[in-house]
Amino acid sequence: MALAAAARDAGARVRLLAAHMDVAPPAGVDVIRVETALELRKAALHAAADSDVIIMAAAVADFRPADVAGTKIKKRDDVADPVITLVRNPDILRELVEVRDAASRTQLIVGFAAETGDADGDVLDYAAAKLRRKACDLLVVNHVGQDRVFGEDTNSVVILSRTGSEPQEASGSKSDVAAAVIDRISAELNRVVPPA
Repeated sequence: MALAAAARDAGARVRLLAAHMDVAPPAGVDVIRVETALELRKAALHAAADSDVIIMAAAVADFRPADVAGTKIKKRDDVADPVITLVRNPDILRELVEVRDAASRTQLIVGFAAETGDADGDVLDYAAAKLRRKACDLLVVNHVGQDRVFGEDTNSVVILSRTGSEPQEASGSKSDVAAAVIDRISAELNRVVPPA
């Protein structure tokens, strides 16, 4: 919600594609409700057609159940435990980039990554690899883990650019971080299309 409010405050017309919101959306923002990853994909492709900037902050599950039961699956002693088969969800961010590039549109696409480090690499190593795979213009990286980001009032991010410019750090309240992300997006837009 903080990103939508910051974009609105910067003068943008904002369409918020949202599923399960714990707080009310900011005033002055158009809200499009979705419930599934497939609904989000359809809504995102539709909204992207006439958008200058796309910010994909959603944490879409990588997989979904192949079949959905119409009723509760009941536990019974005379039946084996159910097996749930998963199928891959579409990579909405990557698809938005592909559609933009195929149409030769001037459009800024921003992705988000919640990352952890491990023995094979640190947070920024994994984020840089994700930026290359997704091919979006900017990637906002959250270092997640116990007592970090989710459910906290403060946040800290690193913004990576596909152009290879120096990573930018932002921290503070979620509103402060959102404003910094929107400021970076504004700077990128002014670099690509200078104001008249």
